[in-house]
Amino acid sequence: MITVKQLTRTLSAQRSTQLARLVPGGVNSPFRSFHEVGGHTIFFSKAQGSRLFDIDGNTYLDYLGAWGPAILGHSHPAIVAACQDALAHGPVFGAPHELELELATRMVEYIESLEQVRFVNSGTEAVMSAVRLARGATGRSKLVILEGCYHGHSDSVLASSRHQSSLGIPQPSADQSFLIEFNNAHALAECFQSWGDEIAAVLMEPVAGSMCVIPPEAGYLQEVRRLCTKYGALLIFDEVLTGCRIRLGGAQELYGVKPDLSCFGKALGGGMPIGAYGGPEAIMRNLFPVGRVYQAGTFSGNPVTMAGGIEILRLLSEPGIFTELERKSARFFAGLWQAIEQTKVPVRLQRAGSMFSIVFSGQPVKNFSDSLAVDTKAYARFFHYLLDRGIYMPPTAVDAACLSAAHTNEEIDFTIDICRQAFEDVRI
Repeated sequence: MITVKQLTRTLSAQRSTQLARLVPGGVNSPFRSFHEVGGHTIFFSKAQGSRLFDIDGNTYLDYLGAWGPAILGHSHPAIVAACQDALAHGPVFGAPHELELELATRMVEYIESLEQVRFVNSGTEAVMSAVRLARGATGRSKLVILEGCYHGHSDSVLASSRHQSSLGIPQPSADQSFLIEFNNAHALAECFQSWGDEIAAVLMEPVAGSMCVIPPEAGYLQEVRRLCTKYGALLIFDEVLTGCRIRLGGAQELYGVKPDLSCFGKALGGGMPIGAYGGPEAIMRNLFPVGRVYQAGTFSGNPVTMAGGIEILRLLSEPGIFTELERKSARFFAGLWQAIEQTKVPVRLQRAGSMFSIVFSGQPVKNFSDSLAVDTKAYARFFHYLLDRGIYMPPTAVDAACLSAAHTNEEIDFTIDICRQAFEDVRI
């Protein structure tokens, strides 16, 4: 039986203050900040299975999942062993090695749209490189971005309304991007009608994960694919969140839509920092040294990361993994829906596979405008209610939470019960 204990976080509070003196905002990535929910960040010392352990000795059930990578839970022993073995042979060679070949072979086998792949070090780097490749391959410069989708922090993709306040982006870079509403095929068609011969690519998350989890409406991805083909633009799927998480082959496998280029990260590394992008050989051969589109990286494809990627793909390819994840996710949501009905709190649940959002809104969130109406104050109260009872959710009201294969039925039922109490508290 899981019991609720009184939590104190004195040391985390001290470390948060200390780090803020040395690191802007006290975080090395803004997503880790508690600026949306209030309070100080938590400093963790260990992650194992479904649990996080902080420096004050507290234990938390984790539904952040390291923003996606912990699909099998944290510190899976097989992945740890593979990475340790690779590290013992050298963390970086600056030259080719067989682990690159093995991971590339597995990716091309499991993901239908890939004939070739190149490894980088993060999702941001993968998307940045794919956009440059699309422009080089098509000879066009314009980029269509779906409003509210998150693609990292490179200049080309920060045209999203959620990040449009960012300084330091030259106006010519911003002028090369069009912003179109997610799940609105008509708006995309109008954009193509006006600018079709200048658009290099449409860049999108097939399932939006940074404005609540928003699946594509029926037929939407198919229409996007049709329009890109009609106007000669490339379709780029940013599967940094969805790749390996909602299916082994990503959202493109789930929805049956084949992009021209795909970007991966997060779960692909089994917890190691990784990025990858790929597509047909006809497009990928535009990359230097074969073609004239330049991209490079000393640590790209390093042995330790490749070892983690090989092992996570091996584990995820075992029969029944995604069936079991779906069963657990469905159990979780069924219990949450029952709790919502009992408490009458205005909450929506949105899910794609094991990615989910608990949304404080009276209506479904289908696009970025809908996400702006989410009650962030109610979510902040909900977040801290759970945090004080040993449950860690994303510290923002709209970013995807994640269930892992390591969560047990008992842990899921405990979380449902605490959420029911939290809904009561938030409603009052």
